[in-house]
Amino acid sequence: MERCAAILLARGKPCKNLKEAAENYRFLLNYAEIFGNSNPVELEIGCGNGGFLLEKAKREPAVNFLAVELCTNVILTAMERTMAAELKNVRFLNIPAEILQCYIPERSVRKIYLNFSTPLPEKSREKQRLTSQRFLEIYKTLLVFGGIIEQKTDSAEFFDYSISGFQAAGFRVEEVTRDLHRSAYAQNNIVTEYEANFASQGKPICRCLAVLEQP
Repeated sequence: MERCAAILLARGKPCKNLKEAAENYRFLLNYAEIFGNSNPVELEIGCGNGGFLLEKAKREPAVNFLAVELCTNVILTAMERTMAAELKNVRFLNIPAEILQCYIPERSVRKIYLNFSTPLPEKSREKQRLTSQRFLEIYKTLLVFGGIIEQKTDSAEFFDYSISGFQAAGFRVEEVTRDLHRSAYAQNNIVTEYEANFASQGKPICRCLAVLEQP
C-alpha cells in the first residue's frame, strides 16, 4: 500500500458510523491538484482488480478516472496494475460507497460505472445493493445534470430491480439490452473479467444507461 500511496486518495472511513461520516465529514477532492488538468471525471464503483478501468483509461487519456473498491487486497492489485501501466489519469479510493460524498464534490462526475455489482437478492440486504434508492440518491448528488450511470450485470432479476429503481429516482433509462454481446452496443464494450467468465458459461449480459435529468 505504501508503494501505491501516490495514487491512493483515501482509505478506510473517518468514523465507525457510516451515516454519521456521510453527513458530517468532508475531505473533498481537488481534481485540478490531483490530476493536473481540468478533464472530465468518471467513477467506477467496485473496480475489482481494475481490468475495466485500466483499459478505459488507456483508450481515453483525456478523461480522469476514480476507482472505488472496499476490499483492500483487491484494490491493491488494481493499483499495482495501474502503476505498472504508468497511467496518469487513474486514482483510487479504498472506502465504502456509502461515504462517497465525503470525498467527491457535488455535480463533479460525468459518468458512474456499475460493473457486475453483487446482486444481494435477499430482501434483508436490499439497502446494500448499489442500485438501491439509498445509493441512487448519493449518485444524484455527485453526477452533473445529464450525467450517466452505466450498469452491466449477469443477473436479470437485479437488472429489472435496477431499472425500476432508476426510473423511480428520476433517471431516464436508455440503451437497454438483455444480451449485450449480441446487441448494437457490443462494438465499444470493454469486457471485464467477470463478464468474460459469465459469457463463457452462456449467460447473457444485461446493460443499460440511466441519465440524470435536470429537475
